[in-house]
Order: sequence, then C-alpha cells, then structure tokens
Amino acid sequence: MMAKNNQVKTKKRVTDHGEVFTHEREVNGMLDLVKNETERLDSRFLEPACGTGNFLVEVLNRKLTVLKQKYGRSRPEYEKYGVITISSLYGIDLLGDNVEECRERLLKIFEKEYISIFKHEFNSKYIKVLKFILSKNIVCGDALTMKDNKGKPLIFSEWSMPYNDSKIKRKEYSFKDIFSPTLLWSFTTNSDTGERVILPNVYKDHPIINYMELADNE
Repeated sequence: MMAKNNQVKTKKRVTDHGEVFTHEREVNGMLDLVKNETERLDSRFLEPACGTGNFLVEVLNRKLTVLKQKYGRSRPEYEKYGVITISSLYGIDLLGDNVEECRERLLKIFEKEYISIFKHEFNSKYIKVLKFILSKNIVCGDALTMKDNKGKPLIFSEWSMPYNDSKIKRKEYSFKDIFSPTLLWSFTTNSDTGERVILPNVYKDHPIINYMELADNE
C-alpha cells in the first residue's frame, strides 16, 4: 500500500497513465468548499479518477465523525446509517490495483471505527455487507469512455432504504445513461413537490431485501 501523501507510485505509471495522486492538503481544501455536503451521510460523491481513494477517504472520515455523533450509542442505528454512508461513495479508476486498494482503505477505515465503538458487539457479517457494496461502487474503468476494463458499459448501483428500516433497495444504472441524458430517459412526478423529474432507464432492478442479506453475495 502506498504511503500517506505519496503522490507517485512509480515514474512508469506517471508516464503510461498520467497517474499522480492528490495531496491531502489539496483534498481537504477542495472538500471544504462543499463542507456541508461532506457531513451529510446520504450525500453521494463520485471520484471519476479515484486512484487509491484520497478524496473518498477524507469524505468517509468526515461522515464517520457525524455518524458517531448521531448514532454511536445504538449499534442497529449505526449499522443502518453506516450502510447509507458507505453506499454514498463511488469511484472509477483505470488501474485494477488502485481500485482494490481504494476499496480496502475505505473498508478498513470504517471497520476500525466500528470496532472502536462496538468492540463487544462486533458483527463480522456486517463488514461483508459493506465489502459487497464497495465492490459495486468502486469500479475499474474509464470515466471518459464510460466503459469498464473489458470494454463493457460501466454500471453503478443506487442504494436506498425506502422504508427507513433494515430493508435496502438496489437499482443499477449505466454510467453513460446517468451523465448523457437522451430520449431513453423516463419521466416521472416527484411525490413530494409534484414537479416533473427525469430519471435514467434502470439497467437492472433488484428486489428489496434486508441489507444483511447482501453479505450472502460477497
């Protein structure tokens, strides 16, 4: 694993892929511009060239502070909102080793905090749930071509808890549809405001399940 704040792995990677990592100082400076969003547990962040996760790690650290303050006294509540927190983080990178390291960093940071708060109630199956979510949210591909490393469309999952309990809903969308709206998009009406909104076509719609069942897919 690369040392903290080391901006280059190898000169060859810089030459071949233009790979230079953003320093923690710059990461924090940019995130401070959207400070309120970094402290909302359900606010989604996508880093289209995530590297090993410098931006996403800092967003997670900020969200974990809020998570502990709000739900640190209740393991069920902490776990539920922990799923919401992890599922809000998305990343794309060209290199597979960066993707794996990014997932691992995010998972270890969350796991360390989770154990420190609930050391006597640690649930290893819950960590598998988070690992599965990260496997779908941090992906290997090219944000410019919007394709994965096999030349197929990049697919991302949207995670939601519509009933505010332990049930989770997962919908998959193609990255291209999300950021390239076309006539394939569908129209619906917002139930709260009555306004007409546009949604991308769903690539795959999964049934609502208890979020702990996601561990069975890991």
